[in-house]
Amino acid sequence: MLNTTTYVQELQQKLTLLKKEIGKAVIGQEDTVEQLLIALLASGHALLEGVPGLGKTLLIRSVAQALHLKFRRIQFTPDLMPSDIVGTSILQEDESGQRKFKFIPGPLFANIILADEINRTPPKTQAALLEAMQEKSVTYSGKTYKMQAPYFILATQNPLEQAGTFPLPEAQLDRFLLYIQMEYPESADELEVLRQTTGSKQAAIEPVLSQQEVLDLQHWAREVTVHDDLLSWINRLVRATRSGSDSPQEVKDWVQWGAGTRAGQALVVCAKARALIKGRYAVTPEDIEALAKPVLRHRILLNFKAEADGVSPDRVIEALLSKVRPAKGA
Repeated sequence: MLNTTTYVQELQQKLTLLKKEIGKAVIGQEDTVEQLLIALLASGHALLEGVPGLGKTLLIRSVAQALHLKFRRIQFTPDLMPSDIVGTSILQEDESGQRKFKFIPGPLFANIILADEINRTPPKTQAALLEAMQEKSVTYSGKTYKMQAPYFILATQNPLEQAGTFPLPEAQLDRFLLYIQMEYPESADELEVLRQTTGSKQAAIEPVLSQQEVLDLQHWAREVTVHDDLLSWINRLVRATRSGSDSPQEVKDWVQWGAGTRAGQALVVCAKARALIKGRYAVTPEDIEALAKPVLRHRILLNFKAEADGVSPDRVIEALLSKVRPAKGA
C-alpha cells in the first residue's frame, strides 16, 4: 500500500512538472491548461473554443509535446473528406502476384489528435469522428480497427459568428467531455507573451509523462472517492437542466433540451480527475462547481427566447448552481 501511495504521489508531482513544461510555451491560461489535463486524466475528449490568435493550437501542441505519446494534427478545411482523416484502402500486389486491398490508417490513428478548427469542415467529415470518439475504434470495409490507448481528440473551433464555420451536431458535441472556452489573457500575461515570443530563442518543452504513466493516472483518477451526498447533488444538478414542474424558472424560460445522463457521468469523472490533480483523494463541492460550466454548457440547448434575450448556457448554469445546492455536510 505504501509503495502504491508513493507511486501515486510521484505521478501527482509529475503533473505539476507537466504544467511547468506547458507554461514554457503558453503563458497564463491556467484554468484552460488545468481543464485540458482533467480531460486527459478522465479519458475524455475536449473542445477548445476561442477567437483566432489566442494560442489554442499552440496550447494543445504543447500538451502533446510534454507527453511521450504519438501526436497528429489535422487541419479541418471545407474540402476535407472522411477518408482524409480515417484512412483509405489501396490495391497492392503481393509476392505471389495476387492483388489485395490494404488499409492505410489516416491521421486519426495516434494517441493525441489535434482537430484544428473542427467547425470549418462540413458535417459529413465531422461525423467521421463519431465512432473514433465514442468507441475509440474505426470501422472500414466491414473491419474494425482499434485505437491505441490512451486516445484523445482535442479539437479547436472558432466562434460560430465568424465566417466559414459549420456548427457541430449536438450528438458530436455530447461526445466531448469538456467544452472549454478560452478567454483573452490578462494584461500582464499578454505583455509577457510579447516579451517571450518575439525573439529568436524559443523554449524547448521536455516530455514529462510516459504512455504507461498516463494510463496509470487515468486508473487512479477513477479510484478517487465521491461521497454519496455529492453524487446526489450532481444528479439533481443534471436533472434540473431539464424542463419540468420543479425546474428552476430560468430553465423553464430558456432551455429547450436539458443534459442527458452522460453529463452526470462526465461531471463525476472530471471532478475525480480535478481532485487528483489538486493532490486529494476525495471530491469536494469546489471540484463540481469548477467543472459545471465546461461539462454542461454544450449539453444544454437553449430556446429562441434565450437567444433573443442574449442568454448564454453559462448564465443558466450559474442559476442552477445558486438554486440547487449540495446537502449540508457534503
